[in-house]
Amino acid sequence: MKYVTIEDIEPGQILGKTVYTANGTVLLSAGMQLTVYMISTLKRIGVTVLYIEDQLFEDVELEEEVVSPKLKQAIFREMYELSQSLKSGKDFNTASIATNVDMLLNSVLENKDVALHLAEIRTADNAEYIHALNVCLISSMIGINMKLNPSQLKELAIGALLHDIGKAVPESRVPLEKGKEHHTWRGYEMLRQKREWSLLVAHIALQHHEQLNGSGEPRGITGDAIHQYAKIVAVANTYDNRISGNPLTGIPPMLPHEACEQLMAASERELDRDILVEFMRIVSIYPNGTSVRLSTKETGVVVRQHRGLPGRPVIRIVRKTDEDLEIKEVDLSSETTVFIEAVLS
Repeated sequence: MKYVTIEDIEPGQILGKTVYTANGTVLLSAGMQLTVYMISTLKRIGVTVLYIEDQLFEDVELEEEVVSPKLKQAIFREMYELSQSLKSGKDFNTASIATNVDMLLNSVLENKDVALHLAEIRTADNAEYIHALNVCLISSMIGINMKLNPSQLKELAIGALLHDIGKAVPESRVPLEKGKEHHTWRGYEMLRQKREWSLLVAHIALQHHEQLNGSGEPRGITGDAIHQYAKIVAVANTYDNRISGNPLTGIPPMLPHEACEQLMAASERELDRDILVEFMRIVSIYPNGTSVRLSTKETGVVVRQHRGLPGRPVIRIVRKTDEDLEIKEVDLSSETTVFIEAVLS
């Protein structure tokens, strides 16, 4: 399987990973042969990358999923229904959200040693729900690494999943005083009314755009005034925003290693250093299927990972000779003088 930009997809290629709609139903199933119409439709709805099956890399599988496709679909559906309820002025089901979060946390705990690869294919319609799930996943895994207890993990996970809830709340439903128009205030006001949840859940929605140096929003608070949960969600939110880009502003998505470099550059200035260290321990920097160029000037595809060494995967290099194909693998964990020089589109 290979990770390919939509512009490089050709009719006849086989889709390697299912694409979902906003409400969690299947749009295109893995294994389908792509047609000109399908590719055109995917471009139109905002898809930028796909996983494609390739005979030379048919044994290459995506990293193990932290959460099952079935649970992901349930959470997408939950977030879609929540958003629609809020936009129409209705309430949402906190018990159902809590149940899905419990299942997600159980899954994360069972797979806490799996390197996190955020592989869902985004469209213009499903991007906000994939973002909510990704931020929840990243935050939960960081929280586990930081030894948060079960009660704290649940508070963190619920707040992370609902961190952007304010964007779905109509202004007429939660009128705010002047200077508090930011979506973080709207999310805070909505969530603090939920007595079944800790007030800290609401503070995650309020503070996840704050930065250590006081340059964040909405209040410009600094350092220890920002709750630990919000600092964790800030790292998760920043990373997922970087790798997804913003089609509305024309900001293209970054590759995982580029996003990680930007986050580390913001250490102790905008983002908490200790949390960033834990984040770097869980994320897959060069996901399986990624095409790369090595410092030897050879090009290949990432085929396997080493837990704890996210920057030193195994690369398969395929060369065409006059009579046959020459295939070799370079294990960067043992080839210590060879480095990934660039990620290729």
